[in-house]
Amino acid sequence: MFGILRPCARHSCPSVHEAWRAHLCGLCLTLRDRHGHLARMATNYDGLILSVLTEAQARARDRSRDGAGAG
Repeated sequence: MFGILRPCARHSCPSVHEAWRAHLCGLCLTLRDRHGHLARMATNYDGLILSVLTEAQARARDRSRDGAGAG
């Protein structure tokens, strides 16, 4: 699969774009802090997708722990 993955500007809410931008900025700044400016140049949407999916899975895992049988 080739192309750029990003939220659709016409069909999604502004909070999706803010979250997307926050992930991209966070990824870029973390790469800079841990690996230098050269690593920032290699930043692409593939790394961003990994960041978004990892956070989504972590949230789903936290919700499943708080669900039925908790407490």
